[in-house]
Amino acid sequence: MTATSREIVERVLRAGRELDVDTFVALMAPDGYIEWPYRPPGVPARVQGRAEIRRHLTEVAKGFIRFHEYRAVVLHETADPEVVIVEYDAHGTVVTTGAPFQQTVIAVIRVQDGRIVSYRDYVNPLPLVELLADITATPADA
Repeated sequence: MTATSREIVERVLRAGRELDVDTFVALMAPDGYIEWPYRPPGVPARVQGRAEIRRHLTEVAKGFIRFHEYRAVVLHETADPEVVIVEYDAHGTVVTTGAPFQQTVIAVIRVQDGRIVSYRDYVNPLPLVELLADITATPADA
């Protein structure tokens, strides 16, 4: 039996939290994409295709913030059976400093034939902007 869109979304969320890049990428369609409509400078607007998504997850995202828990997770199944909207609070730590990090997320995910074709990630960019400012601050800035 083919997995439902909701089940695919639950799997990709678990893979993201567990840093299981192989599972995350396998759940994406070959030309699927992740995009961030609201993002700080330096964060790409979109990564598309399995190879680019894998590169982003292994070279960029994995070494920056480690999420340990998603709290208050709510999945909304929509009138379109391909679309699931998910909202949650991501709690983790900054890899370089060990400082706690929290971010609110709303994502709109479209699944076709058991694979994610689009993952629009509407993260609250403010905590990330603050983190990037702290990381790039020089002693003269302090």
